[in-house]
Amino acid sequence: MTPPVALTIAGSDSGGGAGIQADIKSMQANGAYAASVITAITAQNTVAVTNAMDVPVDMIAAQIDAVMDDLPVGAVKTGMLSSIAIIEVVAERLAHYKVGNLVVDPVMISKSGFDLLHPDAMAALRDRMLPLATVCTPNVQEAMRLTGMSSIRTESDARRAACIIHEMGPEAVLLKGGHLEDEVYAVDVLYDGQDFRAYREERIDTKNTHGTGCTYASAIAANLAQGMALNAAVARAKLYVTKAIRAGLDIGAGHGPTDHFHFLREGSGKAP
Repeated sequence: MTPPVALTIAGSDSGGGAGIQADIKSMQANGAYAASVITAITAQNTVAVTNAMDVPVDMIAAQIDAVMDDLPVGAVKTGMLSSIAIIEVVAERLAHYKVGNLVVDPVMISKSGFDLLHPDAMAALRDRMLPLATVCTPNVQEAMRLTGMSSIRTESDARRAACIIHEMGPEAVLLKGGHLEDEVYAVDVLYDGQDFRAYREERIDTKNTHGTGCTYASAIAANLAQGMALNAAVARAKLYVTKAIRAGLDIGAGHGPTDHFHFLREGSGKAP
């Protein structure tokens, strides 16, 4: 058996709820074999990120080459790319390998306020990574930083922001609307340059949402690696992450993680 392969290029979370650890769990749960390239090491738990250290760029390049030269990678997801140098080496290697399905999650800041993207690296992320992306997956705060919009509160605002980000080069933009004003649904907006699609699932009242963005983007990558069209990949990932949030694990003193393998405890045996 040769499973579909998805690659995550991101930072490590010592608490296991976000970053590389969440990516691997999400990709495996959604039917892809997960390979990984670590860009940074963070000291992190459910409460805060307390420290971070970048991996040397030559080691990042070597990890990418090792995976791409051997495994049939069907999709790539990027997360924490903290510096200009890291962004440049990742962009160069992905362009070299002509990666076809690339999910760029523009990770910028942790829930506790720790900068995961150096302030001077914003332009590099925008100019080097976004034009390579099949889909870029910012949350509301990330979209505000990318667009310069002072507020994104409604679905109409999200559509406007998605249009602005699309002009930066990605094939599509999925603006994650967990922080929009809708009190009933968590609404995400996908824009591909021509059409808008909205994905609505119930809004779940819980503090256990650590790693939600990583989990969502990685599920999309896993689905793309299996040959799904983007719309279907997003819809399946949206349902998966909603169920993972609903089953969130109440561990630690802060924001607990989502439950990536909730379906095993529910008895269904597989993700939606």
